[in-house]
Amino acid sequence: MIRVLLVDDHALFRQGLRSLLESEGMRVIGEAANGREAIRYAADTHPDVILMDIQMPELDGVKATQSILEIDPNSKVIMITMYRQDRYVFEAVKAGARGYILKDADANTLIDAIRRVAGGEALLDADMAQNVLDDFRDKREELPSEKHADLNERETMILKLLAQGFSNQDIALRLDISEKTVRNRLSEIFTKLQLNNRTQAALYAIREGIANLD
Repeated sequence: MIRVLLVDDHALFRQGLRSLLESEGMRVIGEAANGREAIRYAADTHPDVILMDIQMPELDGVKATQSILEIDPNSKVIMITMYRQDRYVFEAVKAGARGYILKDADANTLIDAIRRVAGGEALLDADMAQNVLDDFRDKREELPSEKHADLNERETMILKLLAQGFSNQDIALRLDISEKTVRNRLSEIFTKLQLNNRTQAALYAIREGIANLD
């Protein structure tokens, strides 16, 4: 059962999400009305997936996401936004959010997104990946520039599969290795390339031509 934390300042919206998720066999383990509550709930309950609104009182969703990921880099956050080109979504994804879902998305899209992220995937479509990369360049921020030649063949393949959205379990099955080995190899890849999370790793792989999202 996937355990979900809902973060949105509109109680009616949270209630609707709760009803939908529970009807699909998921468990809502908490609701937060602002970013500060979200940080506390996330630290206390360790949800499988966090659905995070962007615009909220006291502390917005981007800053809350950054704090949650500083506490636990393995947290899986999906941003909820009204607009596909939301500037704040870029900042959240750069910080390590697994992607975003539009507030007007249909139920099947939302449920599929939660299940994919719970399974270890990132919701990075080609446009979002390119926009985030462009944003790095516009701000003169750079992902690490070390050449991926430092990676061996197996590490490069793992990075490619990660960027294509495969979970650790799927990568393990494809490469006939254990999930523990995948986790260990990813940790080594992050260290070699000075990356902090799966989202940055996926963006790095796309930029360096290791993978594409076509």
